[in-house]
Amino acid sequence: MVGVSGGVDSSVAALLLKLRGDRVAGMFMRNWNDAGTGACRAEEDRRDAAAVCGLLEIPFHACDFSAEYRDRVFSDFLAEYAAGRTPNPDIACNREIKFRAFLHHARSLGAARIATGHYARVEVRQGRHCLLRARDAGKDQTYFLHALGQEQLAATEFPLGNLDKREVRALAAERQLPTARKRDSTGICFIEPGDFRTFLAQHLELAAGPIENTRGEVLGAHAGAALYTLGQREGLGIGGLRGAGEQPWFVVGKDMRRNAVIVDQGDSALLYAGTLRVDPVHWIAGHPPAGEVEITVKVRYRQLDQPCRLRQNADMGSALIVAFDSPQRAVAPGQAAVFYAGEECLGGGPVEATDAAYGGWH
Repeated sequence: MVGVSGGVDSSVAALLLKLRGDRVAGMFMRNWNDAGTGACRAEEDRRDAAAVCGLLEIPFHACDFSAEYRDRVFSDFLAEYAAGRTPNPDIACNREIKFRAFLHHARSLGAARIATGHYARVEVRQGRHCLLRARDAGKDQTYFLHALGQEQLAATEFPLGNLDKREVRALAAERQLPTARKRDSTGICFIEPGDFRTFLAQHLELAAGPIENTRGEVLGAHAGAALYTLGQREGLGIGGLRGAGEQPWFVVGKDMRRNAVIVDQGDSALLYAGTLRVDPVHWIAGHPPAGEVEITVKVRYRQLDQPCRLRQNADMGSALIVAFDSPQRAVAPGQAAVFYAGEECLGGGPVEATDAAYGGWH
């Protein structure tokens, strides 16, 4: 069962499996159902997915997972922002919907395995299923898939793992798939592009509060501390302060108890973290890597791999301390720290706190 989204990637994933001679069916997942936002274009995507399945002559199914999405993904997304954190709903969607609800439903329809259009690879090494980076480094999506486990990877194929995007679009055009030139979807499915702050304001109880410098002096006002994240420059509205110089202001911290946003000028040292705490940590293999393994970490999707050292003590529970070789800028609690050993994605988890200078472990 291929998760067909109505985009070119999932369309070519289904095509490749059909050409390989597999018995293939497609399933369109509706994960958001709010006519008031118009954000997902779900009906248009469903029609495109159905058209691709018709052209490939494979069965088409559609399933509404919007209730599961609200319960398992969206509710946590709002709670994290309300707490002042910066969550990534794509990671939760993969863990809870695309590789849990979808997998279970596909099995109930008789499918032995599932496939998606993600750019990643799975290989069995020494008896375990390993999640490997895609050949196309610019499209690699293992960062968003790090929360999967052995059961899910054992049942999953990523047919695009050894292709680059140009090859995918060329295959779609060659087979005259209706999605061949369709634009890739970007951003969060339930939020219109450019409408992020408005959307949050509609779903969270926000209150105005002070924007302060690191000495506690009030420089301006904000509409809700949850709307701001570390390193943010836009939307502060505090330029041109007398005696402040011309360097831009950046968010260096938030005090959610006082509903205060803290800012500093320029490339402030207060933005840099040398150590962070990840909790809880998920290991794809079911356990941490053994022996001397050179590990790197990414704390945002497009970031280059950063060398690091890991420390976990018996009294830390599920938490893991990550020490960077070089301090990292604007690491916000709630973001995902994802670990790699070469081409293999080992797992990861949410950043629970950092040692950034403002507040220390905030």
